[in-house]
Amino acid sequence: MTHQLAQLNIATPRYPTDDPRMGGFMEALDRINALADATPGFVWRLVGEGTNNATDLRAAVGDTDVMVNMSVWDSREALWEYVYRSGHLDYLRRRNEWFARPPGDFLVLWWVPRGHIPTVDEAVARLELLHRDGPTPAAFTFREHFPAPVPVSGSSA
Repeated sequence: MTHQLAQLNIATPRYPTDDPRMGGFMEALDRINALADATPGFVWRLVGEGTNNATDLRAAVGDTDVMVNMSVWDSREALWEYVYRSGHLDYLRRRNEWFARPPGDFLVLWWVPRGHIPTVDEAVARLELLHRDGPTPAAFTFREHFPAPVPVSGSSA
């Protein structure tokens, strides 16, 4: 396979990360990140400077600074298994305890060439593309997804 699946999801925390009301989320991060790291098909995930998570990183999406989570996977199926068929799902179900309900899309998927690590700016641009155009091969969702690009014969991309 010449492409891998990148994902960005954003969230606006209801409270500062050191607030006791965020405790259930913050205490689970190392365990959930280790689960992702060990999931077949996992390639890479964004981490902050000097941490094993990305809770200190923010991106401007519209008029809001949001917490970002990014990763790269070998396939849509590998990411799906992690998100919806592992211990991650228990925390996903509790999302509204810790994060404000987003006004629009909070997850975007897109294909990247194998070995490419996307930047936060690249990921935010994909989310904005999804907001603007809806699902396309350049920016899509789990519900409305597109297959990886097929290399043109004779091409290495």
